Amino acid sequence: MRVLGVDPGLTRCGVGVVDGAPGRPLSMVACGVVRTPADLDVAHRLLLIEEGLELWFDQHQPELVAVERVFAQHNVRTVMGTAQASAVAMLCATRRGIPVTLHTPSEVKAAISGNGRADKAQVGAMVTRLLRLDAPPKPADAADAWRGAATDRIAAAVARAPHSRIPNKEYRR
Repeated sequence: MRVLGVDPGLTRCGVGVVDGAPGRPLSMVACGVVRTPADLDVAHRLLLIEEGLELWFDQHQPELVAVERVFAQHNVRTVMGTAQASAVAMLCATRRGIPVTLHTPSEVKAAISGNGRADKAQVGAMVTRLLRLDAPPKPADAADAWRGAATDRIAAAVARAPHSRIPNKEYRR
């Protein structure tokens, strides 16, 4: 199964693609960041995120999309930008009929390291080990995007994902 993970953000939207299946090793396909200039208005930044994510969808043809769920913060502006970028990722996937799962940061950390409060170094070490890499992926935003694609997360997401595709093809690009 090919999973495209998204760590949403208005300035830096991390994206990663992992191949894997229950009982088989995971492999990293690609990781990167869709960036937007801070001096643009929000509407244009969201458009740039949508265009960037569409390129990732076109190039990597994921079967499932995992998006980091927005969590409560004191900075409302940051939460709003993250929520907006998250909505763009979900829209891009749904337009193509690709199931979407949402995971909180602590769920992702627990799936990777066994500890929902693991720090970035612990998670990076486990991601490096799970994907048999020489070093943690760079930049960190990209690594954050796909760290939730651990074997047990893939199986759980598949079990929860809707099995029907969107029948109306006119929404597809």
